[in-house]
Amino acid sequence: MKNQWFTFLRGKVFVKMEGRLVERVINQLLRAGITIWNVKRAGTETITFYLSLDDVHNFRRAVRTSECKVTFLRGQGVPFLFKRSLKNSGFMIGGLAFFVIVFLLSNMVWDIKIKGASPQTEHSIRKELEEMGVSKGKLQFSLPDVENIQRELSYRMNNITWVGVELQGTTYHFQVVEKNAPEPSESSGLQHIVAKKKAIITQMFVEEGDPQVNVNDYVNKGQLLVSGLIGNEKDPKGVPAKAKILGETWYKSNVDLPLKSQFVVFSGNEKRKHYVGVGSFNIPIWGFGKVEYKESIVEENKKNVRFLKWELPIYYIDKSFKEKEDVERTYTKSEAIDAAKKLAKSNLESTLPEDAEVIGEKILQEKVENGKVRVTIHFKVLENIAVGQPIIQGD
Repeated sequence: MKNQWFTFLRGKVFVKMEGRLVERVINQLLRAGITIWNVKRAGTETITFYLSLDDVHNFRRAVRTSECKVTFLRGQGVPFLFKRSLKNSGFMIGGLAFFVIVFLLSNMVWDIKIKGASPQTEHSIRKELEEMGVSKGKLQFSLPDVENIQRELSYRMNNITWVGVELQGTTYHFQVVEKNAPEPSESSGLQHIVAKKKAIITQMFVEEGDPQVNVNDYVNKGQLLVSGLIGNEKDPKGVPAKAKILGETWYKSNVDLPLKSQFVVFSGNEKRKHYVGVGSFNIPIWGFGKVEYKESIVEENKKNVRFLKWELPIYYIDKSFKEKEDVERTYTKSEAIDAAKKLAKSNLESTLPEDAEVIGEKILQEKVENGKVRVTIHFKVLENIAVGQPIIQGD
């Protein structure tokens, strides 16, 4: 079996020899060290046999002086297969190129459809998708999976409540639910202005209505600030009171912060490996070698392969190894208090209106127990405390 494979790799020739002295020629070949096999008689003065391709030159020289007629019937083995493939190379290259082109076109993004979004929001979504690399003409292999696209787009777009992402063939479908921001009304109707929380008034900007308090007054929640009834007490006229009342308000925040904490950081080093998978077998095609990182996080992006409208039982895997380190952070008491103050302020600002401003802070209590610093902080905030209250008949 081993000799058969060796002969197939080196090549062999099927030869027909005709003449009165073929037996004598055969003996001469054997004495010259030229190996022939499968010798068969095909007639009274005709024999056929196989000859190694490497011995053809010596064979020609050995039979040149004989009176026998030699015919090379056919060649077999790798050298002849290669020669025949070169003759048909144009057809093979054309067929391969056609397959590759159809394969690439079948796995390319041809369209992006967005439903449920206003024209302005749709334009913003398409712009964000461009920045994320999701656009027409891109190969699906190079794009994140639909879950990552959905998560990243939801993070980038503040004016949508939900977005669904689905890949159907070569088209991405986006279903959008926008936030229903209330339209500011031109007229708020007849109303008073009252305090939405207790505060000390610092500034007043009254557009319409009768002010009932002054700067530096302390007011409670629900207290009347600007009356929507103006004119004669016996015959008052109702108006939609409008005002911006800035007041100093107060908040108390409790923060617990461990003096020692462990967390994961990435070094920035990353190694990628690419595979083509069939069933449960993954064949590496790029990114060979061992991952040398001591600790790493593995992220895998798996894409099914399509050909025209059919989904093949083949998939492409892009696997990334990101080097990570476990870091222990240790605070002194003063550092922990500073970090707790920043954390408390950040948490408070995330709940305040955009025009509100933190103008002061004071630590009411601080203590260390069970490896944690516990801090109670008092914040002073400047914010608009005015809120409308409809005028009820009989007021």
